[in-house]
Amino acid sequence: MRLITDTLLLGNIDDARQPMAAIGALLLVAEEYQVEPPAWLEYQHIPFKEFSAVDPVRLDQAVAWLESRSPGRRTMVCCRAGMGRSASVVIAYFCCSRGMSYEDAVEFVQAKRPGATPLPKLQETIEKVLKLRAHRISRDARAAHKPRVA
Repeated sequence: MRLITDTLLLGNIDDARQPMAAIGALLLVAEEYQVEPPAWLEYQHIPFKEFSAVDPVRLDQAVAWLESRSPGRRTMVCCRAGMGRSASVVIAYFCCSRGMSYEDAVEFVQAKRPGATPLPKLQETIEKVLKLRAHRISRDARAAHKPRVA
């Protein structure tokens, strides 16, 4: 398990199966695994295939789930080895939520988790996620300003 920020960690499947008590939330992104989390742990499984490009909708769901965790809550993102899929989700989180460039996010995650390898076409997928989010914000803003008919 690697500490990426004070509240965000990368882990592998063993970390997911036996999370430390200091972890408050767990996002498992390995398609081939399921875990039975302890009752005290907030848990989400959003499956990604290993070594494959990521579906933008699923990546957006994973990032949104990370965003929805309360500030200060330690959240661990896990896949089989804690180097590909989970690192890719964390990179996307930094790009979509914290406004980091793709290059800076990759460099930051790799500095904290040596060997972290983004999934194929991750940068292009993150760009699609950002477009999805911008479209959703625009749509919601239009809906909020639409006059109501009595």
